[in-house]
Amino acid sequence: MNEQGPDLSERQREILLRVVEEYVATGQPVGSRHLVERAGIRVSPATVRNELAELERLGLLTHPHTSAGRVPTDRGYRYYVDRLLEQPPTRPPSFPLDLSAARSEVESALQATTEMLSQVTRLIALVSAPPIQAATVRHVEVLLLQPQIVMVVVITSTGGVTKRVHAFDAPVDPGLVHWAAQYLNDQVVGLPLDSGQLRRRLAAEGLGPAERDFLSILAPAFTAAEDEERRVYVGGAAGLLDEVRDDQLASYRPLIDLLERRRALLDMLAGALDPRRPFVRVGDELANPALRDLALVGAAYGIANRTLGAVSLLGPTRMDYDKAIRTVRSAASELSRFAEAIYGEN
Repeated sequence: MNEQGPDLSERQREILLRVVEEYVATGQPVGSRHLVERAGIRVSPATVRNELAELERLGLLTHPHTSAGRVPTDRGYRYYVDRLLEQPPTRPPSFPLDLSAARSEVESALQATTEMLSQVTRLIALVSAPPIQAATVRHVEVLLLQPQIVMVVVITSTGGVTKRVHAFDAPVDPGLVHWAAQYLNDQVVGLPLDSGQLRRRLAAEGLGPAERDFLSILAPAFTAAEDEERRVYVGGAAGLLDEVRDDQLASYRPLIDLLERRRALLDMLAGALDPRRPFVRVGDELANPALRDLALVGAAYGIANRTLGAVSLLGPTRMDYDKAIRTVRSAASELSRFAEAIYGEN
């Protein structure tokens, strides 16, 4: 999406960037006199008016009505963002996020990151969890709760915990329960959740009928654990709606519907992911009618050359892109350090 855009003169480029910055700061259309008197453009208002008209002709600016100043179009924002992304990367600024309390629990770390992002920016924060390929089985518990009720607990390397309770028609042999716990911890700990090797060991064709049937009943807990690992954490949606006028609520309903669809969110983030640098998608670039008036800013996190997920902010196209880019870079850097401690040994 990072097209170079139209070939602008240095003056046109400066005027466009100032219009975007002033509009983001004030929310008001920006006129030629404002650019000269307050934004530091060092040419006459008449010259600025001519350049504004040309920028509008190029589709980078528009005006709400005939007497108003200009506001950026999606193409104008895109041009502005591309100039920001062209700047040489610097060391990410510090981000007020302490993940030490999360220890090895990835879920806690991702939730803390989401909450802090939404607090710092007052935008919707989206943080995608590592893919299931990154999660392995850490420990399995098989417990006899009552003579006919068995619970299986699957704990993953990412800190995910999945519990399933099974009711049997007759009392279950405690020896079979003990055997299953020992077998599973011996045979499947350390295996990726989505691996064929895990599925083959759960099928256990070399075992007797009673053991094989018992494992087949417990096996769905591992499938459920796999589903649990495909997560996206959302923060700040309520805060966004607090600032929406009643007459705007209808236009935000598709966005709220989207936020409730985990798979659609994950697909959107995966489609935008660029492991090399922050990414920005504006309006129609998100290819989703629910997001046509919004922009997505994000950065990938991971270990070495392996991308694990994305830290993203979703908000109106009129957002402080510079701050948003710096914030997601910082948060992604913190999460990458945390992930290195969790996955670096795998």
